[in-house]
Amino acid sequence: MSMDQERVREDVRKGYSEIAAGSGSCCGPSKSCCGSAASGNVAKAVGYSEAELATLPEGADMGLSCGNPSALAELRGGEVVLDLGAGGGFDAFLVAQRVGASGRVIGVDMTPEMVSKARRNAVAFGERTGLRNVEFRLGEIEHLPVADASVDVVISNCVINLSPDKPQVWRDAFRVLKPGGRVAVSDLALLKPIPESIRKSIEALVGCIAGAVLVSETEAMLAEAGFTAVQLEMKTDYVNAMSEWQDPLYLKIIELLPPGEQIGDYITSLNISARKA
Repeated sequence: MSMDQERVREDVRKGYSEIAAGSGSCCGPSKSCCGSAASGNVAKAVGYSEAELATLPEGADMGLSCGNPSALAELRGGEVVLDLGAGGGFDAFLVAQRVGASGRVIGVDMTPEMVSKARRNAVAFGERTGLRNVEFRLGEIEHLPVADASVDVVISNCVINLSPDKPQVWRDAFRVLKPGGRVAVSDLALLKPIPESIRKSIEALVGCIAGAVLVSETEAMLAEAGFTAVQLEMKTDYVNAMSEWQDPLYLKIIELLPPGEQIGDYITSLNISARKA
């Protein structure tokens, strides 16, 4: 990994460590990097129901979503699911209920503070639901601490865009999937290249914007990794709602845009589905 890539990784780790510790966002007093200060509003905006959110341990929802991969995945009981960049366990706990006691969920995150938070949340989740089918591992999503061909489904929510080596993320996801396994990912992607002033902004990077790539690049990386049946669905509602949330992070990014342009002119929420043949 180059020095620039390693610097990106450390910037992201630092930003999300601060969120896990509850000391604010990458920019401003909110606790969110990919959404609004009101985390529940973000989750509802991207398709999570009140009933789903009510099952989560307190503090699991930190407003870091840009989609709902647990719904996209069409999960079945007994499946093994891997969550890339699991954070405090938000999606992992929802998925655990879908796959049931006979299934298993593995969450991977590179931030020690997030892994510790998720493990504490797992205790509360087990007491609330009776399910103890979730584990969290410290690791990088480019080099997953997971055996070859051992999981049925790979999910991720607004994380892959943060990686400095996205092709390697998709290659390693392919490696850990069983034959016939699938990915269900929600992420942010570019509709057109963003201004250089935003790409150089650390706040924009940790806010899931500066690290995003073009939709066409995402499709090419999936194909190069070996995935088939690739489906990409652009969801513009989430991005259009950013301006209404008054999140300090996005307000700062908006200031860097050329006059008359909006975030939605450049970026979209993207649902990604694919299979390992």
